[in-house]
Order: sequence, then C-alpha cells, then structure tokens
Amino acid sequence: MYNKFMEEYIDIYDNEGNLLGKKTRKESHENGFWHKTVHVWIINSKGEVLIQKRSTQKENNANKWSGSVGGHISAGDNEINTAIKETEEELNLKLSKEDFVEIGKIKHSATTGKYINNEIKTIYVVKMDLDLNKIKIQKEELSEVKFIKFNELKELIENKDSIFVMLPEEYIKLLFDYINLKIIPGL
Repeated sequence: MYNKFMEEYIDIYDNEGNLLGKKTRKESHENGFWHKTVHVWIINSKGEVLIQKRSTQKENNANKWSGSVGGHISAGDNEINTAIKETEEELNLKLSKEDFVEIGKIKHSATTGKYINNEIKTIYVVKMDLDLNKIKIQKEELSEVKFIKFNELKELIENKDSIFVMLPEEYIKLLFDYINLKIIPGL
C-alpha cells in the first residue's frame, strides 16, 4: 500500500541501460539518474481512453491529466509486475499479466526546476470496459478518472494543452499508432 513517508528505492541505470545499483526515488530525481517506469493506457470497446487527474499532492505535474496508470519500478522488480501493482493501487483493478499488451519502450529526459526525470518507460495498453462508478482511486496519487474520446485525447496532446502532462513525440507516436492500427479498426 502507498505510504508517502516510506523511502522508495528504485534501480538506477547508466545511459546505455546498464544497472548501476539502487537509490531512493528522491535521490534519483535530484541527481538525474536513469530509472525505469511503466505507463498503462486503458481503452474501452468504444475506443475511449481512461485518463487520470494527478493529485495536487504530486511533486511533479500536480493536478494535470495523464495516462490511465503510471509508476516507478521498485528496486529488484520488473515492468509487468509493476504495471499490475500500480493498476491495483491506483484504480483498485486486479488484472493479470495477460491483460497487458506492451506497445514499446522509450527513453525520455525532462527537467522541471530541481526535478530531473530521466526515465526508461515501458508502455502498456489494456483493453477493457469499466464502470467508473465502481473504481476506487488512490487519493494520494490521483484525484479523478474519466474516459475521453480518442480524438479528444489526440487533440489535447498534439496541441500541448497545459492541462495534460507533456509526452515526448516518440511516446505519442507509439500510442497513437497502436490505437489507430489495433483499436480503432476493430470498432
């Protein structure tokens, strides 16, 4: 369970992706160490995408809309286990590894003030229908969730709307290509 007072350790990597050891999440962001994260996008049978509004308590991109689920990979853990764990923690959804489709990995670097975020992101898509009234969100991480039409999401991201967390171009291409090729044709 989430505990904002507990030190979270994450594995750190060099620029080539070689494991260097582990540091606290805070140290990793203060020093710009490369680390791994997961991002999950839940898409329903109508082609709508579940987005979350980040909590006002978040240290980075507070109160902005983002993908369905996201999180840092704890030291010694792996991508799929983290995707499962974060989906359960943030949305109270119990899924299995078969529910997740990995659509790609990217490296991304961004700096906001003293916050240096060098991430190796693994991006997943989950296709499922949800009743949002039955979702129990983790209030420390997010304040609300909603489904948005794919075209609306695409417009928000492509126009770099300030209400949405900025995503790197290669990330956007992976996500939009997957939705256009694998999700939309099936509707």
